[in-house]
Amino acid sequence: MFDEVLNIISVNLWSIIASLLNLLIIFLIIFFVLYKPVKKMLKERQKTIEDSYERASEAEAEANASKEAYEKKLEDAKDEADDIIKSAVVTAKAREKEIIDSAKEESEQIVNQAKENAQLEMKKAQATIKGEIVDVSTKLTKKLLEREINEKDHADLIDSFIDEIGEE
Repeated sequence: MFDEVLNIISVNLWSIIASLLNLLIIFLIIFFVLYKPVKKMLKERQKTIEDSYERASEAEAEANASKEAYEKKLEDAKDEADDIIKSAVVTAKAREKEIIDSAKEESEQIVNQAKENAQLEMKKAQATIKGEIVDVSTKLTKKLLEREINEKDHADLIDSFIDEIGEE
């Protein structure tokens, strides 16, 4: 009985080697068929994810650079607009001064011309008055010489002279 039990429990070396060989073959099949492709696929996926992160970082850096460039251009545009406004204000003030100076000059010329015209008119009026006085004196002298005057004639003569001056 003991032999029988030993036969049942006995270790067969060929059977163990065959089992180990089967295990090794299954391991190699699984290793080459499943493990390597899965490992390759995981590496490719990891590389794709890293590439995506890298592209995202590059896109973010590019977006930041574009944003900075836009802000710089906007600031430059504001500075340029301020310069244009300042230049326009300076030009307007200069033009305003020119216009005011020109108007003052023109008004002075007009006043001087008016003064000259007034003096000319006054001289003409004086000449006219002198001429009229000479005419009146001549007429008065002529009338006086035409006749001898008494007091009544003298008063009549002065009245007629005053009337003549009033009519002229």
